[in-house]
Amino acid sequence: MGMLGTMSLSRLLFLVCIALAIVLPVRYWVVEPIYIATPSMEPRLPVGGHVWMDKVTLRLRSPRKGEIIVFRSPVGDEHELVKRVIAVPGDTVELREKSLYLNDQPVYESYVKHTRKDEKLQGDDIGPLKVPEGALFVLGDNRDESKDCSVWADPSTGEPVRFLPLKNVRGLVRGFY
Repeated sequence: MGMLGTMSLSRLLFLVCIALAIVLPVRYWVVEPIYIATPSMEPRLPVGGHVWMDKVTLRLRSPRKGEIIVFRSPVGDEHELVKRVIAVPGDTVELREKSLYLNDQPVYESYVKHTRKDEKLQGDDIGPLKVPEGALFVLGDNRDESKDCSVWADPSTGEPVRFLPLKNVRGLVRGFY
């Protein structure tokens, strides 16, 4: 009986090692679970939701307009953020009274939510700004509750940080789990 218990324990340890040998590389290089902690992407990504971050696709190409990405904050925050790509290098972006203009054309955004439509907020009017090479312009879908390119500031100088460096991007948001 004692030997059976030992065999079961050694078999369990073997199976755990096999599982870790598969799961850890997949999580490190391919896909990672992400928890949505803030309302900045509501209603599309509600607080408490879980999504997958695809780490492969953006090794093969740059992010595209409209995609939702995961990235390290450019303003010193320790956590990662999830936002929508609004403009890519070479685009000119402007916010006029909460409305988006891309390359001087108004953009209809069916996914956008404004929780404080009648309030004048920081970031409601910016630009026009041309997105430089190696950068993106990103915004949260819940515009009035999002810390993004419209309101970021350098913590040491207070100067606006209007663009996300491409090097900070970690992956694309894919599906719920």
